[in-house]
Amino acid sequence: MSPWSRCLCIVGTVLLAASWLFAQNHRDPLTQAEIDQVRDASWEPTQRLSLYVGFARARLVKLEQMRVDPKIKDRAQQTHDLLDDFQLLYDELNDNIDTYVDRRDDIRKPLKLIIAADTEFQAKLRALKDAAGVPRADFSVYEFVLSNALDSVDSSADDHRKLLEDQEDLAKHKKLNNNSSGYSGRPG
Repeated sequence: MSPWSRCLCIVGTVLLAASWLFAQNHRDPLTQAEIDQVRDASWEPTQRLSLYVGFARARLVKLEQMRVDPKIKDRAQQTHDLLDDFQLLYDELNDNIDTYVDRRDDIRKPLKLIIAADTEFQAKLRALKDAAGVPRADFSVYEFVLSNALDSVDSSADDHRKLLEDQEDLAKHKKLNNNSSGYSGRPG
């Protein structure tokens, strides 16, 4: 085996091992019950988007409960993990919104729910950021993911409001698909 071939084999082995390790460490933010609910909602916008709002909210509620529980150990890491789960769920919510917008589905009703949730999420994330008495070492464990989550919610809240305005305008001109399955019977 030539040195070049040997080098390629080593690089390939390292990449394969790295991808396996990444797959092992990647957590799914959804529980099995939540996965089943999403699957059951299929692609019905109101149900599916409402589920993701509820899942994201549940992570923040769990975070609040965990932060005041004196029995909790490794609070900083658990805060990080719940914020990471929240961010993943919120990103999935936005991905679903994009899909419905691309299909020209009428998502005005769930958008109103999402806009209200955005305000709630912003308040909870800011309260966490401004929490007094958190040791700097603990805060540094989750500071980055908290900052990302807050930035994401802040920018998405603006996008969601603008999208609702756009949806209202499209509805006036009857350019939205009201079919809950997303299929209008005509080419997109």
